[in-house]
Amino acid sequence: MTKDEELGLVERAFDAVSKGIQLDSETLYSLTDIESAEGVKALCDKAAELTGRLSRDFDSCSIVNARSGHCSEDCKWCAQSGRFHTGCNTYDIVDREEALEQARHNKAGGVKRFSLVASGRSVKGRALDTVCSILKEVKESTGIETCASLGLLNREELERLYASGARRYHCNLETAPSYFGHLCTTHTQDDKLATIAAAREVGFKICSGGIIGMGETRRQRMELAIKLREADPVSIPINILSPIPGTPLEHTPLISEDEIIRTVALFRFAHPTIELRFAGGRARLSSECLQECLRVGLNGGITGDLLTTTGSTIASDKAMVERAGYKF
Repeated sequence: MTKDEELGLVERAFDAVSKGIQLDSETLYSLTDIESAEGVKALCDKAAELTGRLSRDFDSCSIVNARSGHCSEDCKWCAQSGRFHTGCNTYDIVDREEALEQARHNKAGGVKRFSLVASGRSVKGRALDTVCSILKEVKESTGIETCASLGLLNREELERLYASGARRYHCNLETAPSYFGHLCTTHTQDDKLATIAAAREVGFKICSGGIIGMGETRRQRMELAIKLREADPVSIPINILSPIPGTPLEHTPLISEDEIIRTVALFRFAHPTIELRFAGGRARLSSECLQECLRVGLNGGITGDLLTTTGSTIASDKAMVERAGYKF
């Protein structure tokens, strides 16, 4: 495309989204192929306009690693796989008082949601009973909204979880369908989508996103964005790979800040009304990059420690999002 063709494409796509029309795959891939500096700037500026029409209440959440390590799965990005030697902490279900203390801390800091996230293919049996009990106590004692990410659950297990008071279920699709099998062979995206569909049927709202910077192409990032429509999420976490020593992806080159910003803008065009959420891997980004991501698309975020990688503090995140014009 010429520069003028790129600018025209962005304007037409923006007009369509403004009228409530969902962009088709061909248009979204064409937006992904924009190359000129002027075209990329127009893409980001129009994504910022779309984001500016959404609520200025920043949707914050915090997570606690409810079970760590010894995972049976072979996800190449993950420090918690038992197949890799990463030196990550390993433990069974988190101490109840520790989880409650974290929930109280986050509630006091103004964080809206609290989630328990567990390693492993799924959390079942007594472990699921314990997680449900903790979530129920968190909800009743603090009033904070509760969520969970417990792997591939069936309907009966999800019903037990829903009865604990949790109202969002998290299950990332992780990457493009065409790339997923290169990164994980022990389960499929169809397995994930089956759990997501069951969770929706039970009554959960869905949080589902992925990780960028794992060696995928720009078009594959858009492929993920399009596939996520099948999950029908209310929230899409965008993680950035932190290459972890001991994992097969430990030497993966870091994705650039410009590419991260562009990805956020493209996801905003693909999902114009959905919460796009800051997640793992952002600690290395400059303040300028973080502010631009907030401008062009991100309107939610995970605050505090992020599983096996360091996140940020509630206070620093609050200051960051308020600089961008959000209410924390």
